Amino acid sequence: MNKYELALVVNAKIEDDARAAVVDRAKEYIARYNGNVTEVEEWGKKRLAYEIQHMKEGFYYFIQFEADVEAPHQIEQEVRIMDNVLRFLVVRKDA
Repeated sequence: MNKYELALVVNAKIEDDARAAVVDRAKEYIARYNGNVTEVEEWGKKRLAYEIQHMKEGFYYFIQFEADVEAPHQIEQEVRIMDNVLRFLVVRKDA
């Protein structure tokens, strides 16, 4: 299993419980593809470098997880169609 990090930028205009639901759904996708979430970092509301969908701010989350080689692609496919996710990126963390 390799170590990965999923970076999420979530819509800042939604309620706190809706934001938590987005992060929980991302963690469910990781678990669905036999991944193991090791840590979730919430960086809070930050100003975006440029407007995305007419928004200037977003909530940043970083989810560290361990998974097989095929899992990141499948997780990206699921996260891509999620509502309230402005941007996302899965990167492999070096040992």
